[in-house]
Amino acid sequence: MFLFFIVSGGILALFYNALKPQKRLPIFQPSMVNYELVDSTLQHVKKFHKIAPFKMTNQNGETITDKDYNGKIYVADFFFTTCPTICPKMTANMGELQRVFRKDSQVMLLSFSVTPKVDSVAQLKRYATEKGVEDSKWNLVTGDKKEIYTLARQSYLAVKSDGDGGKYDMIHTENFILVDPEQRIRGFYDGTDSEALQILVDDILLLKKEYLIP
Repeated sequence: MFLFFIVSGGILALFYNALKPQKRLPIFQPSMVNYELVDSTLQHVKKFHKIAPFKMTNQNGETITDKDYNGKIYVADFFFTTCPTICPKMTANMGELQRVFRKDSQVMLLSFSVTPKVDSVAQLKRYATEKGVEDSKWNLVTGDKKEIYTLARQSYLAVKSDGDGGKYDMIHTENFILVDPEQRIRGFYDGTDSEALQILVDDILLLKKEYLIP
């Protein structure tokens, strides 16, 4: 009888684990995000939001497009190399993500400069060398300011307009944006906070399970 209860308990536990809903990250839509970070044309969009195609230049003068990230899990942010406030901490935490996922080719990093005129390829290369950026893992990109602004506001839902009427000017936030292999946003994290960084690491691992990525 005792053995029967043990076996029954084991079977019930297996059924429970099989039927228990697996934790999944949300799929963020513009309507779910602080309206200050979203272009006015998208603030009420509730489904089908994806990162739009883009074409940028990285720290090595190479062309980087959305196709380089197709099928990958990646973390994106917006920064500038001369930022004296939140950027150094954000860059350090991106560096920590680089360390954690160094050997994982399915996890990538992407940093867009919000001051592309200042952040030339040469400037990005100096910054990348100083911060220990690994070219195969992490692209620091510059490009057309209008395209970066549009991506930030309409795709990544990540920066505020500066509010002074300047065309394509923006105030970048501390947000790290987690993007899945289908170019959908799965999370926002405070890139200056170590606890948020650990949550991001855990969520990347959860996303790998969802996509059956070893």
